[in-house]
Amino acid sequence: MRTLLLLFSLIAVTSLAQVVPARDAIKDKAYRRAIQQAERFIDSLRIRQDIPGISVAVGTHDKLLWAEGFGYADVETKLPVTVLSRFRLGSVSKSVTSLAVGKLVEEGKLDLDAPVQRYVPDFPQKKYPITSRQLATHTAGIRHYRDDDPLNCLRRYKTVTEGLTIFNKDSLLFQPGTAYTYSTYGYNLLSAAIEGASHIDFLTYLQAAVFNPLAMSHTSPDYSDSIVVGRVRFYEHSQGHLVNANQVDNSYKWAGGGLLSTPSDLVRLGRELIQPKVLTKETVALLFTPQLLLDGKNTNYGLGWRIGTDSKGRKICHHGGTIDGGRAFLLIFPDDDLVVAIAANMSGVTINLPELERLANYFHGSAHTRSATGN
Repeated sequence: MRTLLLLFSLIAVTSLAQVVPARDAIKDKAYRRAIQQAERFIDSLRIRQDIPGISVAVGTHDKLLWAEGFGYADVETKLPVTVLSRFRLGSVSKSVTSLAVGKLVEEGKLDLDAPVQRYVPDFPQKKYPITSRQLATHTAGIRHYRDDDPLNCLRRYKTVTEGLTIFNKDSLLFQPGTAYTYSTYGYNLLSAAIEGASHIDFLTYLQAAVFNPLAMSHTSPDYSDSIVVGRVRFYEHSQGHLVNANQVDNSYKWAGGGLLSTPSDLVRLGRELIQPKVLTKETVALLFTPQLLLDGKNTNYGLGWRIGTDSKGRKICHHGGTIDGGRAFLLIFPDDDLVVAIAANMSGVTINLPELERLANYFHGSAHTRSATGN
């Protein structure tokens, strides 16, 4: 088994090398300069915030322009971050889950506007009906985390529905559709609806409908008790010192914050939403359509995606994730054919939209409009 895992890793590295050109093969000066600027920026970001490790990837609809690891995946052993190092995605998991929702809608198995009890019959009835669309857009009135949650962070929740017991008896915060309140627990219930609609468990459907078709071979659940090849160690700062992050089991929130991945895999997901092959264009438009409240107010949030414009007025679709020992961010420019993804193995990291936009600006107007090797 150990030999097979090593062989798999070598094959994966070789495959990635075939996609990303070697530095000496890059003839486009603007492209080469973009990578050099991006490297300096990531190095400065890591050193300034004392981040152990960072991985980053940039791509277009048909190629990976750049992927690189910086710093350490494991500080104690000085194991370096590589492009295959797996980081916690946190809430970027919601964006991954959105593709499973879209696929079920395409298949006619999930009615976004049906009461959630059609797919999760044991979920308690509330004062108002809740729909999958409202769950996916954070307008259902399901609460977010609370300090008094009956949550043991080391407990393994054996099923998605078992995880619903954390909040399923609570009242709604408001009438669904009248307000926007971000809720990871809403995505817990959404994943249960995915199970009911697909008639298979959530993680199996995610693997079949998203990971396999998009060749996201380094994306997986963050099983705390399993050996996961390439998984980084997780850190945080305490009183000015780098320490190990608290141990957690994220099985209660696979859909909303429990996945591991690499920036290169996230770029593969992003390119599907620029030029879809697995989903239809209509489905991508559905995911990227901001939800309107009953009073007409725009939430600027679609189905698992924040929707807006950057400082230059370009349309962007994005999501960030913050979690114990991790920070991740995925940014898509759907009209400009560019995807940027980044991940770090430390809590409390300042990597937000401005940082991702700066990375994107290095590549805008240079590499993505030409052949990666200058041919």
